[in-house]
Formats: sequence, C-alpha cells, structure tokens
Amino acid sequence: MQRRVFLMAAASAAGLSACGFALRKAPSYAFKTIYNGVGESSTLGTELNRHLEAGGTVSVIRDPRLIEQAQVILDVLLDQREKTVVSVNASGQVREFQLRTRFRFQLRTLKGKLLIPPDEIVLQRDISFNESAVLAKETEEALLYRDMQSDIVQQILRRLAAVKEI
Repeated sequence: MQRRVFLMAAASAAGLSACGFALRKAPSYAFKTIYNGVGESSTLGTELNRHLEAGGTVSVIRDPRLIEQAQVILDVLLDQREKTVVSVNASGQVREFQLRTRFRFQLRTLKGKLLIPPDEIVLQRDISFNESAVLAKETEEALLYRDMQSDIVQQILRRLAAVKEI
C-alpha cells in the first residue's frame, strides 16, 4: 500500500515537471536602484517599496536628495480615490456606490529617457449601501480600497519587470 502511494506521488511529480510547471519566482528587473516618487504617507508607496525590496535585487531610494544614485525614477502623476453614487431608491436614498482608484505613473532614467510612458491603472468596485449598517459598510469600503491598492501594486511590479533594458 505504501509503495503504491509512493509510486503515485512520484508519477504525479514527474507529470508536473514534464508539463513545464514551475513555482512563481521573484521578478527580475533591469535596474538595481529605483527612486520612488510616491509620497511617504502613501500606503500604496509603502507596499510597493516593500515588494520591490523583497526580492533582494532592487534598492529603493526614498530621499529626494539622493535621486542621482537611482538608475530609474518612478514618477507618480496621479494617485486618486473616487466614490460616486450609482443608484438611489424611490425616496432618493443611496443604494449603491462605485469605488474607483486611479494611479498614473511613468518610469524614466535620470537623463529623461522614458522606459514606461505615462500609463494609468484604473480599478473600480461596486458596493451596496444600507443606512442601518453604516459602520460595516465603511469597513467593507476600506477593505475594497486595500484590495484595489494591492492589485495596483502587483500590476506596477509586472510592468516594471517587463522593462528589459535601461
């Protein structure tokens, strides 16, 4: 019985390796140092810096006085959150909101060569609203914004990894 389980496990491992399956690796970047223009108080900037430095191959420069040490500069052109009313009931009370996050950025060298031209990431989520559960809806809204922020960070990381040469 144990031998059969072992053989089945070995066959599964061999099948997975033959199909090209591999665990996700940390992305490789064409640069070693980056100046991140996101504000110090930005949670998005903090999360982005943490992910960039997690691989151990990129150093993030946060001090604007040391910008000359960076190989590339991430310019943040827009970082905005929006909340709009989507629907109301017959008595004019809000029933649904749309949460939207816009992040516009570009990546350039110190000499001004654009590696990633101005690009905008827009994410939106719909959230229902109920006057009797205002506190719960505020918490849900915060969670949705945090989820959108994490999604934006992952999209930025993929776009930075797509840059092959400086």
